[in-house]
Amino acid sequence: MKTSRALNTLSAIYLLSASAFGIAIALQRNPDWAAAAQHAAKISWPVIQRGAAMANEDAVQPALRKLAEADKAFFDAIDPQPVAVATIRPAPRVAEKAAPVVVARQAPHRVQKTIVSTPPRPAVAGTQPAPQIAKVETPAMTLAPEQAPVKSAAVNAPRRDLSAPSPAELARVMLRLKDSLTTEMLQNFELFLYVSKADSGPLAQRMYVFRKQASGDLNLLYNWPASTGRELVEFAPNGQRAPSFTPQGYYELDPGRMYTHHVSGQWGSPMPFAMFFNWQTSGRLTGLAIHGATGSDIALLGKRASAGCVRLAPENAALLFNLIRTNYKGLAPRFAYDRRIASMSNDGLLMHDAQGRVKFAEGYKVLVFIENYGGDNVVAAVF
Repeated sequence: MKTSRALNTLSAIYLLSASAFGIAIALQRNPDWAAAAQHAAKISWPVIQRGAAMANEDAVQPALRKLAEADKAFFDAIDPQPVAVATIRPAPRVAEKAAPVVVARQAPHRVQKTIVSTPPRPAVAGTQPAPQIAKVETPAMTLAPEQAPVKSAAVNAPRRDLSAPSPAELARVMLRLKDSLTTEMLQNFELFLYVSKADSGPLAQRMYVFRKQASGDLNLLYNWPASTGRELVEFAPNGQRAPSFTPQGYYELDPGRMYTHHVSGQWGSPMPFAMFFNWQTSGRLTGLAIHGATGSDIALLGKRASAGCVRLAPENAALLFNLIRTNYKGLAPRFAYDRRIASMSNDGLLMHDAQGRVKFAEGYKVLVFIENYGGDNVVAAVF
């Protein structure tokens, strides 16, 4: 019954809407009717408003309420409300304490080490008792692969110098040095450093250290790879053009310029165990020295690689430095000096007094001889 009433109400609303829509179309197609309707509406608008309000209150709103109730009843009939079912949650599980696992402690494996002890020899001659054998248990040790002991290689053994001259070549160096020395040089110096600045040859780029014996003969102490100048004109780090030549000649060491730690002011490179030459040219002391190589320069020993100095391996430079300072300090001959050009001789000419005697000064009794000779094209002496 309620459903039929709601449908009747909806039908009435639909008819009213269709009528209004038809009237609107008719007014749109007939302007005269529209003008008349507007005039009539102005006159009858208050009446229409009151009528519309009464219709809304007495007809439209009740119809809408009944329609909503009918709609709810319809859907309730086809889709009843679900019945709420209580959800039973399982009781929280209580963590059971796991039974403690007993791990058997494994006793360390022990290796039997046999120690044989021999009793002292009996005082009376006879059969000796059998040696006593005692068993001592010591824990066995197993190293992981990364902990395996390193084979006992000769880590600290000196490196083999594959470029070292042969005995015949060393003898040739000694003879060449002695032939290059004057009698005054041989008499007044005690240690002789022969340096080959040659670029190639069996004797090239090496220093040979000779000690004079009481008999006057020379005894070879050391022969080391060295590096002399690159023999170029280059730009130093300070931007100045600078030659990297190692000049040939005879030189003494400057007792006032011996440094365990020094840095070149021109090239900015370290010069450990530096021993500067006591050589003055054009009124200035030169920066030529014997010193240790550092960094990547060590691998260049045996080649021309320096800015003019004579480089040695660091350990050899330290050894030579300490040897000279400890054993060869004293009165040493002075090289001749030319006042006209304010330069000191490096061709082996010594200074003499009015009586022709060699002049001496405090210094080191060490003579450095540098020449461009590598030992090529020379027939070796027969021994």
